[in-house]
Amino acid sequence: MLIAIFRQFFLLGCMSFGGPAAHLGYFKRHFVDSLNWLTNTRYAQLISLSQALPGPGSSQVSFAIGVERAGVLGGIAAFVGFTLPSFLIMVLLAVSAHQFDAVYFAIIAGLKLFAVVIVADATLSMAKSFCTSAALKLLAVMSTLALVLFPMMGTQIAILITAATIGAIWPLLKLGTATENVSSTKSNINWIALGLFALLLGVSFIPLGHEFALFAPFYQAGAMVFGGGHVVLPVLQAGVPALSDDQFLSAYASAQAVPGPMFTIATYLGAQLTTEQPLVGALIATLLIFMPGFLLILAFQKSWINLASKPRFASSIAALNAAVVGFLAAALYSPIWTSAVHNLWQVALVIITFAWLRFKKPPIWWLLALFIAVGLLQHYLPSL
Repeated sequence: MLIAIFRQFFLLGCMSFGGPAAHLGYFKRHFVDSLNWLTNTRYAQLISLSQALPGPGSSQVSFAIGVERAGVLGGIAAFVGFTLPSFLIMVLLAVSAHQFDAVYFAIIAGLKLFAVVIVADATLSMAKSFCTSAALKLLAVMSTLALVLFPMMGTQIAILITAATIGAIWPLLKLGTATENVSSTKSNINWIALGLFALLLGVSFIPLGHEFALFAPFYQAGAMVFGGGHVVLPVLQAGVPALSDDQFLSAYASAQAVPGPMFTIATYLGAQLTTEQPLVGALIATLLIFMPGFLLILAFQKSWINLASKPRFASSIAALNAAVVGFLAAALYSPIWTSAVHNLWQVALVIITFAWLRFKKPPIWWLLALFIAVGLLQHYLPSL
């Protein structure tokens, strides 16, 4: 059974281009429609749970499918299978980047422009989904301003705590009374998984040496990132100051270009942090950034229906999601826009391709190829 789970997810990991939304489409066609591993209703419940929790959304769904099929070991088999292809590619890119000539960096320059368009599209899409009232829109704007003015990990933590508190005290969603649609059965929260999540998060903030401090932010990011892979960039950038903006953007651009989960940006960054043992650093960073999201899935997978129907809980999640839109908007400005766009023709290119993506919805590979070509043109025609 475990081998079958690994095989199915490994095959998907080799071909799952297009980001989290596309991954969820692949999962539905494969595991719901073709293999009948779970029902449409249960699959929708797993998606809603992943959207409400911090962590890598599509990877959390893949882990949950594995758990539904064969328990915790099934979840691990699903994670390893789905993540392994992109992990190997990202390690290869991280360790060989310095060996490439200027052509490689020209391609990365083009992919940085590609990242501007993709993050702008993700920001707008998330704003439409999560900022559905004046209060939520205000939360998103205040979150953006706070991070632009004070781009630090502490600011992000303060924003998340504040947003969750506001949502709990002042319900932002009209869901009726707290007793509506709530099952009378026990919540079935897995307190061991939840306790381990909280313990590791607390330990990650304790100064326990240089090596520990290098990698602790990866667990912190996985525990606090709502909204998926796009949002992890600003969180990691604030938590891992040892790496440059160029390294972060190269990691982000590379993650866009390979199949599988975008959280493997941590794979690239971990390898860059430990250049003498890049595989070890990549493995540690990857496991740490995925672990908190998986622990939360284990904690709430059996109790999600009851929790989601509680208005104050749902309101806190809504407030957190709105704050995350601010995270992404702030990252779109800096470092993504400021590091990638340097002249008027690049501004025009970004605007035109953004409009093309929004209105015509071309395959993502068309945009990827276009921006790689733009990067190469800039290299061979430096007057552009």
